[in-house]
Amino acid sequence: MELLSNQILAGIATGAIYACMALALVMIYQAIGQLNFAQGEMAMFSTFMAWQMIHWGAPYWAAFVLTLMLSFAGGVVIERLLFRPLAKAPILTNLAGFLALFAIINSVAGLIWDFTIKPFPSPFGSSPFLGSRLVSTHQAGMIGVILLVLAVLFVFLRFTRMGLAMRAAAAQPESARLVGIDTNRMIALGWGMAAAVGAVAGMLIAPVVFLDPNMMGGVLIYGFAAAVLGGLSSPPGAVVGGFLVGIIENLVGTYVSGVGNELKLPIALALIVIVLVVKPSGLFGRQEIKRV
Repeated sequence: MELLSNQILAGIATGAIYACMALALVMIYQAIGQLNFAQGEMAMFSTFMAWQMIHWGAPYWAAFVLTLMLSFAGGVVIERLLFRPLAKAPILTNLAGFLALFAIINSVAGLIWDFTIKPFPSPFGSSPFLGSRLVSTHQAGMIGVILLVLAVLFVFLRFTRMGLAMRAAAAQPESARLVGIDTNRMIALGWGMAAAVGAVAGMLIAPVVFLDPNMMGGVLIYGFAAAVLGGLSSPPGAVVGGFLVGIIENLVGTYVSGVGNELKLPIALALIVIVLVVKPSGLFGRQEIKRV
């Protein structure tokens, strides 16, 4: 029973990261109707910026906050310079843009900071949390920070004027424009917030996986699995999906013989396929009906 509870706690800790990444993916998907395949690389680049500031002597939390601000600005700039001109382009053109952005960010990060693995500090330490050998104080801190971020986003999107405008622009862009909402501004704001949320995931996962330009590859796939499981049209569903994916991969890796850590990633991919076959809209997503 102790092993089960510890594995669930460890799954919640990793699931918090997947929830963050899934939420960032869903925010951009709702804004432009496309999945951002470069979301992980944007988070990685933000994490490198935080590492550089800490390396220069900045306190951790000062670097953390400044990185969020720079990431937000970077997301807005990417939307303005690259994807706004492609707003009416075919889907494959947008896909090519995302793949190009992925390669560019990865290569620039390697050029600036090289491809050697770097340790990233944790503000919470790495000692066992409440005596548990499977959950560290860093993982517990991760859960706390991400739950705080998710709570702030929930309040912003549900109870603020700008948050309601963002939701309206994402759900009914034509109607939102008719009532005076600047949908282009809302899309840029969504990109900025998604970049900042992704940066949170990158900075919190870096002490666990270590820092290098390819650190977010597996995390992005888990984020996709979480977003698909929860529903691409449902931000709360993406968060729930993230926690479910984290718990499922931990339990399967522990209790299913022959799986182990090596096959956890294929489990995430299999989960994506199963959900797409059984319920394409996800557990909490809404099924879209188009008139013809």
